[in-house]
Amino acid sequence: MMEDTIMKRIKTIIATMAVGALALTLVGCSTPAAADSTKPDTHPTPVVQTFTETPGPQASWQQGGGKGRVARASQSPGPAYRAQYLTNLPPAGELNDQELADLLWMREEEKLARDVYLTLGEQWDLQVFANISQSEQQHMDAIATLLERYDIEDPVGDNPVGVFTNPELQALYDQLIEQGSQSQADALLVGGAIEELDIQDLERAIADTDNADIQQVYNSLMSGSESHLRAFARTYEMVTGQTYTPQYLDQAAYDAIMAGSNGHGQGGHGQGGGQGQGGGHGQGRGGQGGHGQAIHRTPTN
Repeated sequence: MMEDTIMKRIKTIIATMAVGALALTLVGCSTPAAADSTKPDTHPTPVVQTFTETPGPQASWQQGGGKGRVARASQSPGPAYRAQYLTNLPPAGELNDQELADLLWMREEEKLARDVYLTLGEQWDLQVFANISQSEQQHMDAIATLLERYDIEDPVGDNPVGVFTNPELQALYDQLIEQGSQSQADALLVGGAIEELDIQDLERAIADTDNADIQQVYNSLMSGSESHLRAFARTYEMVTGQTYTPQYLDQAAYDAIMAGSNGHGQGGHGQGGGQGQGGGHGQGRGGQGGHGQAIHRTPTN
């Protein structure tokens, strides 16, 4: 079942990216020289007070490489970051199997985003990758704090950039790097795809937990992912001169995010006409549009 899911996912990504590459080839777009100096919308104001998009000392950044990008980042949050979360989060609840599976998945999915952006940022020297890779480090830190709180073994461990415990995410990472290495446009499409998929996975995970502390962290990560999607879409349009088309979200959900009106706490983040439930995070579960289906683990009973 897992092999079937991943093959369908990879085929979808290949097909989606191929369409974008063909469109660019036909138009013969050029890359504006000013693209690298832009500072897109990558630092949102979170919906909760316990998460910020500002890199802290726990990130342990090191500069390296010919382009001065981040060469290595820490895999676990530092004491200040842990203390911030442990002080401000609601009390921990009990975990069921699905909640446990989601936490493990989200920890490595955030690592996938960070690692892809670090790697493609080295190749293409686009500022958007440098900015968002730092935010993704904090997303990783947020999930790591929950793993620590619930005494869950960290699947990331000491794995370096590009190495994953989950074979599904490993294969996806490899495919995304291959596709994103083709051109700047492909790299930006990869960034957009990752954020769209992250939004879908967070949306489902929020609906599958009753634990207020987990919901609070997931909602904060959702706000960040929406901001990251806006940044990738706008940079793609600036670099290529083409309109970014959502790859996994339906058009209505994408348009709401781009308008900045998909805030959590206002109810209704459902896709394809899903009925949002007011408060905290609207948990609409409507049909999915776009070009593919998000990776979801087989639900745990």
